[in-house]
Amino acid sequence: MILEARGGGEIGAAVDASQPFKSPEMVGENHEHGVGDGIFVPPLNFAMVDSGVFRSGFPDSANFKFLQSLGLRSIINLCPEPYPEPNNEFLRANGIRLFQFGIDGCKEPFVNIPEETIREALKVAIDVKNQPLLIHCKRGKHRTGCLVGCIRKLQRWCLSSIFDEYQRFAAAKARVSDQRFIELFDVSGLKHMPLTFSCSKK
Repeated sequence: MILEARGGGEIGAAVDASQPFKSPEMVGENHEHGVGDGIFVPPLNFAMVDSGVFRSGFPDSANFKFLQSLGLRSIINLCPEPYPEPNNEFLRANGIRLFQFGIDGCKEPFVNIPEETIREALKVAIDVKNQPLLIHCKRGKHRTGCLVGCIRKLQRWCLSSIFDEYQRFAAAKARVSDQRFIELFDVSGLKHMPLTFSCSKK
């Protein structure tokens, strides 16, 4: 699903790439702070992937002020459920475009990651016209980790570095099936697409 809107802006926050963002205001997965109290609260598992590309868990109203500071043009939502109305209102108010690629959140051994869905989401993520952009699923671990892992393959990271990053976010819930998907994902058909961020090998 794609919701059209125009907008954009300058990136207003700098964080280390591939590291979950930690803030003293983060007191758990549900925050008590409102949007208008001047406190910037990042979503769960927030981090910068590369210039103009961010990742996180599902944002709620407590995170809207922080997301505003990023000047987002687009959000990729990897959950299949309808987007909450407060989130839709935030997108409309800020001219942010929503790309929804619904992937069911299943547990092993029933994980089924649709390759074509990830491929289409990957095309959106690396398109400069959609950046700055946030990728998220429910927790910012598995579905988001698979998409970011495929971005890393395009950037020619070695598999051990890709898996290290995946495991930093998934932690004790890391899935062998996700890592196998990333390893077998074929990026050869996407290498003709221009990358707008660094392609350094790690």
